[in-house]
Amino acid sequence: MREGSAPNFCPPTEEGITLTFQDERGDQIDLEFLGLILHEGRRYGFFFPVTEDSPACSSGEIIPLEVTELDEDGQPAAFELVEDQAIAQEVYEDFKQAAKDLYDFE
Repeated sequence: MREGSAPNFCPPTEEGITLTFQDERGDQIDLEFLGLILHEGRRYGFFFPVTEDSPACSSGEIIPLEVTELDEDGQPAAFELVEDQAIAQEVYEDFKQAAKDLYDFE
């Protein structure tokens, strides 16, 4: 099992886990799960858009999504885009610190 560098970080159990989401236009988008950060009582997932040109386990833009619903096992079941740029930046900085041993950040 992979481990992060901080107690508020839950890394993926394996590399390349991809989830399919539906955007606001109804289009489906595949996102690779990079990990989950606990920040001020809320959960935030970090994802990488997966395309033909950017497959899972490659690098690029990271999208933070807030967990808005948990399933019966306490696992994330629904996410929303983090609209507040200040919060998005805060949780991204937490993610970079916690995941520094797993990912390279520019």
